[in-house]
Amino acid sequence: MTGSMTSMQRTLGTMGFKEPDQVPLFLLFTMHGARELGLSIHDYFSKPEYIVEGQMRLLKKFQGDCVNPFTYAAIEIVAWGGEVIFREDGPPNAGKPIITKNADIETIEVPSVEASPSLLSGLHTIELLKKRVGTNVPIMGSVISPFSLPVLQMGFEAYIELMYGEPDLFWKLMKKNEQFCVAWANAQIEAGATAIGCADPLASPDMTPTDLYRKTGFIVAQRTIARIRGGVATHLASARTLSRIDDLAKTGTVGVGVSAFDEIGAVKRAINGRMVLIGNLNGIEMRRWTPEIAEQKVKEAIAKAGRGGGFILSDNHGEIPWQVSDSVLFAISAAAKKWGRYPLNWVPDEG
Repeated sequence: MTGSMTSMQRTLGTMGFKEPDQVPLFLLFTMHGARELGLSIHDYFSKPEYIVEGQMRLLKKFQGDCVNPFTYAAIEIVAWGGEVIFREDGPPNAGKPIITKNADIETIEVPSVEASPSLLSGLHTIELLKKRVGTNVPIMGSVISPFSLPVLQMGFEAYIELMYGEPDLFWKLMKKNEQFCVAWANAQIEAGATAIGCADPLASPDMTPTDLYRKTGFIVAQRTIARIRGGVATHLASARTLSRIDDLAKTGTVGVGVSAFDEIGAVKRAINGRMVLIGNLNGIEMRRWTPEIAEQKVKEAIAKAGRGGGFILSDNHGEIPWQVSDSVLFAISAAAKKWGRYPLNWVPDEG
């Protein structure tokens, strides 16, 4: 493929493991739109119209290849009856656990998307973005995996104890979370999302031993992804990916977000054409990069993972931190266009 493409054409090309005109760049902004509009993070997230305007300004400013209606993970906890805690310089967090004792799992009710103002606001954001970008730019919906959501629902320690100590209750919670996740994901697809990013940090070998994952999270992922009416990309949210690649490829996911702790070339080889690789610029280090470092990091990632398509350049977590400066973001965008244009004649074969 040669010549200039739309962002959608570029993304679909690389997902088909062809080399489009250039490596797609997904700058997954959430909070930066508030800065563009001169609003606090709290106020920015209060209206879909603000989020849409912020996303459109960021798309034009940094020339990425997607828009991101995602606000914050705790939006799902709000739907379950929980609370959200805002801060001035970072993503909002979930408040107190909504499951305070394991017996609550028996009685907790699965939220209806149609009856959840927080989720309906998210769907309206997607609908408005779809009117603005049409089919030219991918719109990335977002869900939390049913397997990872309990960390917010009940806390990490209590969830691990549940997983090991009360498997019957664990599976009851998974069934409810799967029902919610599928409904929420499909509502986003219906509203206009191109694909769904599924945050599943507990799928990482850093978080869950392989034997336990295959008996739990792997089964949950297979069942959930099979019921979502659109492509799903699984993101392990900064946790290591490499040794879990074969399992992830069998879940039905079409893409995988890769940690900065993974060697991206090794992951690309392990994937071997089974999934699209997304990543893996280090968002935490990015806060301290100079434009020169940013260009070098982009060049290295493209050199190791760009050949043959199947690669979307992005950050390693699925969210650009608030503290990352415009100068670094401009440098990332410029470097992606400079070094990511196909064919990658400057990239040496790795062997």
